[in-house]
Amino acid sequence: MTAPVPDGLTSAAGASGAGALRTRPPAAPGVGWTRVGEKGSRLGIWFVVGFCRLFGRAFTRLLLRPVVLYFVALAPVARRASRDYLRRMGQPHRLRDVYAHCLRFAHTTLDRMFFVLGRTDLFQVTRNGSHHLTELMRQRRGALLFGAHLGSFEAMLGVAEHNAVPLNIVGYFKNARLLNEVLETLNPNAHARLIAVEPGIDFVLRLKERVDAGELVALLADRVGLGERAAEVDLLGGRVSLPVGPYLLASILRCPIYLTFGLFHEPNRYDLYCEPFVERVELPRAGREEAARAYVQRYAARLEHFCRLAPDNWFNFYDYWRIKT
Repeated sequence: MTAPVPDGLTSAAGASGAGALRTRPPAAPGVGWTRVGEKGSRLGIWFVVGFCRLFGRAFTRLLLRPVVLYFVALAPVARRASRDYLRRMGQPHRLRDVYAHCLRFAHTTLDRMFFVLGRTDLFQVTRNGSHHLTELMRQRRGALLFGAHLGSFEAMLGVAEHNAVPLNIVGYFKNARLLNEVLETLNPNAHARLIAVEPGIDFVLRLKERVDAGELVALLADRVGLGERAAEVDLLGGRVSLPVGPYLLASILRCPIYLTFGLFHEPNRYDLYCEPFVERVELPRAGREEAARAYVQRYAARLEHFCRLAPDNWFNFYDYWRIKT
């Protein structure tokens, strides 16, 4: 799940006084995340759901082991991506380490169901920086929350729903359509908090309504969407392409940005982090590209920091360090 912002947003920015951002588009070749299809079937997902309801979280986690083994065996792109990331982190990157990395992803994906169902009692949740969100709610101020495909964004959503925090998640959901359909069936109210990325100014206006109403709008800012403008920055010793659209969106909405991450630690602990990123994004007409890249690089630096807190929580299983969509 990620939140690419359509190119139509560029013209909207011009109308709002921010101007057109002429950051170079991402390069192309290779297999990007938008081309990686969803694995599994609806029947298989429902089987896991039923198994989980019958036998509980602990026993279902055992079931995931052969499932992940099957996935690793048939997913060379994911194996290569995991090995590359683990090497960059200075972690062991043998085949069994790749398997453990993919298993961690499966564990957090399984936990999504419990968070959607409101079963936060199954987890030990620690909150770091939650007072920032409490203050926003007290002031009835809207804000953007930037996360990443690191740990569990759903942990934050589940805790927010439990505490009645008005939180909306923006994303590109096609790559996980089957899983999201199942989760929506389990909790129909959860769909109301999901906003699919769409081209055009109507999408931006919809987000503006939420922010102006004092709600939080969360998105993942670590993947470039198809055809989206991007900036090249440093991350874990290499160059990556990260989207500039989220910062352009923030400049239009004129609201603060907070970084949020939910890091998983065995057996059932989620450490939630929230920290202020910028009170307002400023993209001056002179040097706009450099200003945008500075925001993106700052985000990349914080992303690297949180990666090092939980090295096995990175869930970008494609060739991330090649500049492409």
